[in-house]
Amino acid sequence: MMELLQRGGPVMWLHLAAALGVMVIFLERLFHLHRAQIRSDDFLKGIYNILRRGNVVEAVSICEETPGPVAHVVRAAILQHDEPAGAVRRAVESAGIEELPRLEGRLGLLATIAQIEPLVGLLGTVLGMVEVLVTIQQKAPLVQAGDLAGGLWQALISTAAGLAVAIPAYAAYNFLVSRVESLVLDMEWAAVEIVTFLSGNGKKGGASREGD
Repeated sequence: MMELLQRGGPVMWLHLAAALGVMVIFLERLFHLHRAQIRSDDFLKGIYNILRRGNVVEAVSICEETPGPVAHVVRAAILQHDEPAGAVRRAVESAGIEELPRLEGRLGLLATIAQIEPLVGLLGTVLGMVEVLVTIQQKAPLVQAGDLAGGLWQALISTAAGLAVAIPAYAAYNFLVSRVESLVLDMEWAAVEIVTFLSGNGKKGGASREGD
């Protein structure tokens, strides 16, 4: 590993820093999104049972103890349960808007790393070729193949390192985006369900999705 870092030139340290950044961001986001994912059906059924008994404080407390955007928007709706349906809907929408940055946090940075890493690799390639040309100029006309090896190694290793970081970073970004989209769908569904319930139209029904 150290030999590759040395042969790849100074740009290799940028690749190494980017690789560590991708790993840290991915693991942190994966843990955060996994923790935010709950069984929305079961959660809402429990909240409905509590609200039917008129225990609003307990319902709010459970929402506060439950992680994730679903619990947050449900809590916002319950806090406005005495207000008209329009006010409840606005509270839920505001809560949803607040949750989006938490779900999408650092994904932009991950996408940026995936996009610029090939360019950093290209920079290393250009620097390597510059080194080759300098060597040719200095040692012409008696240039040995071994004299050019250092620059060629730098060019090739830097390109490979840029792609080796960019490909997993892009895959990680798309995977996390799919998880965020799943959570957003859960949040939107829960928002509709709790607003319907509090408006009086869903108090006799359960919290079940079509196709579940």
